[in-house]
Amino acid sequence: MLHRYPFRAMGSDMLAILELDSDSAPDILQDIPLWFEEWEQALSRFRLDSELSRLNRTFDQPTPVSEALWGVFQTALWADELSNGLVTPTVLDAMLTAGYDLSFDELPRAQFNGMTFGNSEIHPLATVVVDSKNRTLTLPQGVRLDFGGVAKGWAAHQTIERLQALGPCLMNAGGDIAISGPRLDGSAWQIGVSSPFEAGNDFDILHVYKGGVASSGKDRRNWKRNGILQHHIIHPGTGLPVDTDVVRATVVAPTVMEAEAAAKTAFILGSELGLEWVESHPSCAGMLIMESGEVYISPSMPEYLQGAMHAISK
Repeated sequence: MLHRYPFRAMGSDMLAILELDSDSAPDILQDIPLWFEEWEQALSRFRLDSELSRLNRTFDQPTPVSEALWGVFQTALWADELSNGLVTPTVLDAMLTAGYDLSFDELPRAQFNGMTFGNSEIHPLATVVVDSKNRTLTLPQGVRLDFGGVAKGWAAHQTIERLQALGPCLMNAGGDIAISGPRLDGSAWQIGVSSPFEAGNDFDILHVYKGGVASSGKDRRNWKRNGILQHHIIHPGTGLPVDTDVVRATVVAPTVMEAEAAAKTAFILGSELGLEWVESHPSCAGMLIMESGEVYISPSMPEYLQGAMHAISK
């Protein structure tokens, strides 16, 4: 039987699913929101008293960090290297400049001010001094961190690590989905890819046995500032919201952290380079949905798609 436990955390809808032979749900499901509360208190930039916020107020001195923040930072380092610097947590000030200064639930969808905002300088993640022996981070002046989707992917992975001894499980952390393994009958989990053009409808269904699924796009977390559409994904090269012909990039990968980093990289690069990047990483399978309505997939994506596909290979 599938035991579903929905809740809200990190500004997103969450859903934990655990499959058991028993009809009774285990008590551990009720603990999951407590795990996310603990992680959010460490990792949220929207909480002034969070560990991350305190770190972002401390410059040029080594700061000891918790195991959770250290783990997410290490994941961010890996994503930064995988994406050649395109997926980096040092874009916080650029996001604030674009108007993303409140959690998305509280963010005004129409913003007006008299400022003309331009590029924000993005400092390389390598400027952060990392001391593994003492588990400290030293932020140079002008560098502040926002882990965003990296934190959600990491949290989803941590959740299935804690649950999988009980049975097959899935953790959907606001669209970053971690899957422990096949279901009890050996079948794949069915993952809906929501349509960016028809709210509430699935564009297609993925069949995934194990690993991670993540999407990155501009169709959900967006707003207008002085009449100009903004979204939450910043291009480190410009310091501005990414100008791309991709509405949504979805990636299946061995882990949810890799899927999250790969989807964001493909989205930032756009249709041509994004698809090439996915194809150059054999562990990933990708689907790119364009503003025009066209959809392109990497060669390995068809094995995850159900029935009549909406996508065409480019």
